[in-house]
Amino acid sequence: MSFSSHYISLLDREIHLTDWAAQGRGADAPVVVAWHGLARTGRDMDELAQDLSAHGYRVVCPDMLGRGLSQWSPAPDTEYCLAFYARLAEALFDRLGLSSVHWVGTSMGGAIGIVCAGGQVAPSMKSRIRSLVLNDIAPELQASAIERIRSYAGKPPTFDTVLELEGFFRQVYTPYGWLSDAQWRRLTETSTRRLPDGRVTPHYDPAMVQQFVVHPNDYLIWDDYDRIEAPVLFLRGESSDLVSTATRDAMRQRGPGARGHLQCLEIAGCGHAPALNVPAHLDPIRDFIRRAT
Repeated sequence: MSFSSHYISLLDREIHLTDWAAQGRGADAPVVVAWHGLARTGRDMDELAQDLSAHGYRVVCPDMLGRGLSQWSPAPDTEYCLAFYARLAEALFDRLGLSSVHWVGTSMGGAIGIVCAGGQVAPSMKSRIRSLVLNDIAPELQASAIERIRSYAGKPPTFDTVLELEGFFRQVYTPYGWLSDAQWRRLTETSTRRLPDGRVTPHYDPAMVQQFVVHPNDYLIWDDYDRIEAPVLFLRGESSDLVSTATRDAMRQRGPGARGHLQCLEIAGCGHAPALNVPAHLDPIRDFIRRAT
């Protein structure tokens, strides 16, 4: 692996990111921003970033506010929402001088991409997103799946040992599909926070799930989706409980789908959401981005 770790101030909040240099390319390398899911970190994108950097892309993987090594929000009710996340993304692009980017987003990260590419919240982002990969995320989500996520994310459990926490992650993230033992261990070690009593718990700020309470319709973003002009690759886990087949079909009839700019792909052996760690996940993304570059 070859990445550098950075901490930058965006909208007065400290955000952590990993930056993967493009192998064999200089400052002219095309850029991919890879954004993780709701209760996850940018390190989930290691395999994707390693693959794309080996093929000449620079890959930037942020930890969203309240996740991983980024600062927790002092104003959770107003900052843990898609609109603020889009503003953070715009500030990130400004800080890094990014004018043309391919966006890969898993779950929440894809929803942020939809809002950014729609251009309503952060208008400058519409022209800066050259292509958009949506990993098991759509403009409308199943209420039962949101409740499932809230049930485990809103009250993160605590454990005496890291191995017990790893067992929890292996259970709750089974829908990701196959991960090697080493990948499960990395997922755990990059997602662990030790409490004052010495026990361990998942890394994130539990208040981030208040997004679903304070902003109950935050993920109903058809209006943003309809405005997207960039090409879109939509990956859906074949057993996803978050994105229904009816919503997938509606995506084909609206926005980039209606304009012929949408490619849909069902990912076998996965639910919500494919881990983006094996060739069956990585190859279509790389091919899509190459065609859009």
